[in-house]
Amino acid sequence: MVSPRVVSLLPAATEALCAMGGERLLVGRSHECDVPRSIGHIPVLTAPRIRADADPAAIDRAVRESINAGQSLYTLDEPALRALRPDLILTQNLCSVCAIDADHLRKIAAELRGADGGPVRTVSLAPYTVEDVLDSVLVVAEAVGLSSRAVPVVVGLRERLFAAAEYVNPFESLGNVLFLEWTDPAFCAGHWTVQLIERAGGTHALNPTVARPGHGTAAGPQQGERVAGPSRVISREEIIASEPARIIFCPCGFDLERAVVTAQEFLSQRWTRGLPAARAGRIAVVDGNLHFNRPGPRLADAFEWLVGWLNDRPNLIPPGFEWKPL
Repeated sequence: MVSPRVVSLLPAATEALCAMGGERLLVGRSHECDVPRSIGHIPVLTAPRIRADADPAAIDRAVRESINAGQSLYTLDEPALRALRPDLILTQNLCSVCAIDADHLRKIAAELRGADGGPVRTVSLAPYTVEDVLDSVLVVAEAVGLSSRAVPVVVGLRERLFAAAEYVNPFESLGNVLFLEWTDPAFCAGHWTVQLIERAGGTHALNPTVARPGHGTAAGPQQGERVAGPSRVISREEIIASEPARIIFCPCGFDLERAVVTAQEFLSQRWTRGLPAARAGRIAVVDGNLHFNRPGPRLADAFEWLVGWLNDRPNLIPPGFEWKPL
């Protein structure tokens, strides 16, 4: 198989490609593809339409207005894409807010020709669960002809997840965890993040996992059959009623410094002072741009941190993990 020229417009796919030794195949990337740092010289093909420095409420309004108007949240440099002559484009159809619209991209790709003169392939990823995330690494690998290199990567990630889970007492709940992916309005976690919270020993009362039909309680080795819905808006009343024992702020797309400011603004509301987590001082802020929000290889880091923080096992927290206790 001739090595394909790859454009990745999805950070998680870019990280997966590089983890399996495929960085040399990458000829174009999105503005959010920033890991590993060695890809900094690769041409950037997308840009956000919405001001990223606005406050959370303003960003949310702008996102809703764009979606309601049928407008993409991102621009794509089509001339540059054509000039790169990719053979394969990696994207996603999981979240319209996270990356360029997959349907629009497929239409553009249909008009292109790759370096060999053939049609340009598109691979669209939609991982909803932890297991889906691992499988997506293999999907990327098959698309670029690196399956043999990807298997050890996935095996290693599974081993890390299993090893961290060994520190969790399955018969003891560590209480409800309020995981906020946005603060104004408040969005609680969904999909794979809820699975990670529950597997780390916590509960996620505002958007819990449920067993798929035909899988009983989906406990133990069948835990992959317990799934959660997407992130959703939650009210002040729901938060208060859930009595969170711990709170994690992980706003999507924000670095740690900005996430801390956002968390402090949220906690400045008087009603939050009565929350059990606030009274006990069990509040953490995580870099949402690097951890949890991207369904890629670094979810293993996120799970190790989560197990370490929830279970008072600081030795499990990966070196350099971007977080701060409040």
